[in-house]
Amino acid sequence: MFSRRALLASTLALAACDGRPAASQVVEGPIRPLRDVASFPVGVAAMTDHFRDPQWTELASAHFSQLTPEWEMKMEYILGPGGRLRFAAPDAIADFADQHGMSLFGHALIWYSQGRAYFEGLDETRFAAEHDRYIREVMGRYRGRVTGWDVVNEAVAEDGNGLRDCHWSARFGQDGYIRRAFEVAAEADPDAVLFINDYNLEHNPRKGSTFLRMVERLLGQGAPIGGLGTQSHIDYDIEPGRTTAFINEMAQFGLPIHVSELDMSMGRSRTDLTRIERRRELQTERVREVAEAFMALPERQRFAFTVWGLRDRDSVLRRGDWDDGRDEPLLFDWLGRPKPMLKALEQAFAA
Repeated sequence: MFSRRALLASTLALAACDGRPAASQVVEGPIRPLRDVASFPVGVAAMTDHFRDPQWTELASAHFSQLTPEWEMKMEYILGPGGRLRFAAPDAIADFADQHGMSLFGHALIWYSQGRAYFEGLDETRFAAEHDRYIREVMGRYRGRVTGWDVVNEAVAEDGNGLRDCHWSARFGQDGYIRRAFEVAAEADPDAVLFINDYNLEHNPRKGSTFLRMVERLLGQGAPIGGLGTQSHIDYDIEPGRTTAFINEMAQFGLPIHVSELDMSMGRSRTDLTRIERRRELQTERVREVAEAFMALPERQRFAFTVWGLRDRDSVLRRGDWDDGRDEPLLFDWLGRPKPMLKALEQAFAA
């Protein structure tokens, strides 16, 4: 296995080979591993397929100190036919984290988009019992290996007008299903930090406000929410200062904050005539803003800073209907070469 220093030297050397990135993407000078300059966990999303890719393994273990399972710790993977629970993939991710000196963050227990097919066929008593069993068994399996969990994911409606209607809220109520999930989770693993996590909170002021009001209301009801996650799937042309403003608003609760799924889209509009070089400059500026806003938090509120993929080709934005063939949302390019966004994070974390 390469040493971190050898890996970073070889990564930089790639930028000097044929097929090098555009001039605005070249990173001058060495980049220290993010995990070495940050005083908090720096995370990356992972799937078991990545572990068969030597470049992914080397880059991830060099720069990152925490893994978040991108998909294989979600209910859609774990919950099998008849309620049987499947743990092969999340076990493999937990083992990889252990082997590479990384912590593990659990994502996600209760999500509006998953579990409907199994749970909707259950009567009221069994629905509640199976809901609680799922949380207890999944959390119990990884107790002591997971530092925190996204207990409830994406509860706020897409347009920010209240909370989502879903199979969980239909049985327990909109606040009730969130509160119940956190109460069961707190019993299942009292040492894990329990997060509520959502997206578009920076882009959509109404959604951000609804999220904050929801948190205030649930805390007032006694829900054991231990942390707040902002996914931070952000577009390069977001108004400067908006991300900083929202992170500052989240900080008012005094809870740990997780930048939980950062990527910075170059934009998918065919009518955007901004030159690619300028998009890349703005992309780097906005990533730097996220990092600097996070660093401005009190140290006890900096839970972790996680990016949603390693190389551009690993991004969810380069899959299926999302893929326009052009987006460059992550810290390393298609070939694994470092981009200015990586340097921006290194500089911000070291400040």
